[in-house]
Amino acid sequence: QVQLVESGGGLVQPGGSLRLSCVASTSIFKMYAMAWYRQAPGKQRELVADITAGGITTYAESVKSRFTISRDNNKNTVYLQMNSLRPEDTAVYYCNLNYPGATFPGPSWGQGTQVTVSS
Repeated sequence: QVQLVESGGGLVQPGGSLRLSCVASTSIFKMYAMAWYRQAPGKQRELVADITAGGITTYAESVKSRFTISRDNNKNTVYLQMNSLRPEDTAVYYCNLNYPGATFPGPSWGQGTQVTVSS
């Protein structure tokens, strides 16, 4: 199974920015679709953004125009640039890997990285 390792979380003030990274242990990373999920305390895990192998992106309504998902196939890495952060963005963020054309979530998850937005 593919291993996923997230990094980049932390504490940030409202209005600030963070960039999350997720590195995948696979030589065929470029073939997979990737996504970021988040889970806040007491809430279900939700899809934040996803990107296909071809680079097509989709976003949850709550993060559109603030978050950007991207990928670097040479580094086996997917990113989530988060701008204009709000307290309601506080959650554990998880990276997810999926087979081409399949419905998310896919079979592989990272361990998660905590994002806390607070003054």
